[in-house]
Amino acid sequence: MSFIATPQFLSFSEALPLKGGGSLRDYTLAYETYGTLNADRSNAVLVCHALNASHHVAGVYEGQARSEGWWDNMIGPGKPVDTNRFFVIGINNLGSCFGSTGPMHRNPDTGEVYGADFPVVTVEDWVDAQARLLDRLGIGQLAAVLGGSLGGMQALSWTLQHPDRVRHAVVVASAPNLTAENIAFNEVARRAIVTDPDFHGGHFYRHGVVPKRGLRIARMIGHITYLSDDVMNEKFGRQLREGLAPRYSTQDIEFQIESYLRYQGDKFSDYFDANTYLLITRALDYFDPALAHGGSLALALARATARFLLVSFTTDWRFSPARSREIVKALLDNRRDVSYAEIDAPHGHDAFLLDDARYHGVIAAYFNRIAEELGA
Repeated sequence: MSFIATPQFLSFSEALPLKGGGSLRDYTLAYETYGTLNADRSNAVLVCHALNASHHVAGVYEGQARSEGWWDNMIGPGKPVDTNRFFVIGINNLGSCFGSTGPMHRNPDTGEVYGADFPVVTVEDWVDAQARLLDRLGIGQLAAVLGGSLGGMQALSWTLQHPDRVRHAVVVASAPNLTAENIAFNEVARRAIVTDPDFHGGHFYRHGVVPKRGLRIARMIGHITYLSDDVMNEKFGRQLREGLAPRYSTQDIEFQIESYLRYQGDKFSDYFDANTYLLITRALDYFDPALAHGGSLALALARATARFLLVSFTTDWRFSPARSREIVKALLDNRRDVSYAEIDAPHGHDAFLLDDARYHGVIAAYFNRIAEELGA
């Protein structure tokens, strides 16, 4: 049974320096918390979100049907990350379209909606903004930081930017940087958006339109990469839509998989912001902590003092187990405390969001260990 979640907001007037240059001032961060912060403020767990998620990690919104948080199967009372024992915080990243300041908000310097003028933000910028919010909540050190996919990159970056503030890092279905293939997928998705006639150079708000065609294609491309070939064959195979005979048309939706992708694209284009999509995929592209260390991930991770759990999934070809093992090896080269689980699951990259008893068992066991350290 899910609990009632309540969004909260904190505003910051002090400028946040950005890795790419410049700064962002007068911004707001949306967040939610679950559970109770203990007396010595030692049981806080930060959950970092992936591309199209938000601060709404767990629970439901009162009076709203189908409003479960995106990781509600993982976080809550009695769940693997047990909110009876931990104080869990979800923060919406800057540049998002789910409450934190982003391209849809007004630039305090001009009074106009940012649109394409919203500054490029990086994983490191998100981590620094999250640290400021934790400061305001009076949380000096995290029991753990947890994230999957892009959220896992943020969890890893936390251990490098603020090593003294993280005791444990749980990095799920992630990577130390994107491969060329991954950057290529992101670029094709971005081209679909920016070449949509309704994009207007990113200032489509002024024209009262939304580049839905580009967003639909971007989502369809992304969704293909999140699923494994086995799952797509099992769910859809070569089934024709509604069991009809082939129409031998190049325009109609013929196969079930086509119908599914169109549905996912349509749904996504109704709620996601095009400029946000460009910003977040670019942040993914730029993340590469080894870059400043001559490409050596071991040298980059030498700063980390946290203990780590890494989890990967055998059929995840977008963030393959080999990428997680790179992180494990670099940490072991630095003699860090590392646990690693490679889950044989058929679901592809999306496995980190789904119910899998072995996966949830690994997470539950690790957080039980953290709770025991805290005496919780």
